[in-house]
Amino acid sequence: MNRYSCLTCLLALGAMFAATGDCAAQDPRSQFTPAALTETEVVEHLNEELPLDLQFVDDTGRAIRLGDCFEGDLPVVLSMNYSNCPMLCVLQLNGMINSLKEVDLVAGKDYRIVSVSLDPNEKPEQARATKEKYLESYGSEADPEGWRFLTGPEASIGRLSNALGIEYVYLPKKKEYSHPAVFTTCTPDGRISRYHYGIEFPPNTLRLSLVEASEGKIGNAFDKFLLICFHYDAEEGRYAPVARNIMKVGGGLGILGLGLIFWACHRVARSRTAKQARRDEQRLGAPSISAT
Repeated sequence: MNRYSCLTCLLALGAMFAATGDCAAQDPRSQFTPAALTETEVVEHLNEELPLDLQFVDDTGRAIRLGDCFEGDLPVVLSMNYSNCPMLCVLQLNGMINSLKEVDLVAGKDYRIVSVSLDPNEKPEQARATKEKYLESYGSEADPEGWRFLTGPEASIGRLSNALGIEYVYLPKKKEYSHPAVFTTCTPDGRISRYHYGIEFPPNTLRLSLVEASEGKIGNAFDKFLLICFHYDAEEGRYAPVARNIMKVGGGLGILGLGLIFWACHRVARSRTAKQARRDEQRLGAPSISAT
């Protein structure tokens, strides 16, 4: 082997080690992560009001205001997707449906779902076909009026995404939208209550967020008790126990328990006193009866 061959081998080895170093430095998950999760972001606007005056068209072709989806006292699950999304929207909506099916609350009866298309060119007919597909996946209990798919002009879509703090970007070469995997739960009067990220959602977290957003109008007594003891942890994306609240509840239950014990002891003491008084009356009354 001449010196030129040796030099060529050394250069090849150097290039190989350099490539290996680059691969090691790069997060291996990035090649499987959709661009929508890395190129866009979400700035949470918790408890802020949504622009309910925005104009859209629902999946039946009717012109409506966003506020028409917030009538009554039901919380709303609000997502921004689009029918031609090649992957992320499908994963997100399927994950959302799978979680909601595990919750004993029904769309249209206990809460509403509103999905707004990011694509201003999407037609109501396409939105209706998408809705029918996901309603079939959700199950027969869902009220078709309980899940609305909205399309609308770019101005309305942009104002809504800004209000939600959800950034999205159109990619002309791919003819796709880069957007984060996120949806929100909102209060009946149109305020943002919680953000839910990813493509899998713990059913208990989703249920408690709906109960919280409804301000106690849905759910049972145990749900309301859990919301006293548990606080939403944004970093973990779930409701975590709060020691202070648990101590308060524990202290209250302890006082209640002591009160019940004292009440029971008092009842027992009164019962014994009454029995003793009846025995004394019988003893005192017996001689007078025999004397007559």
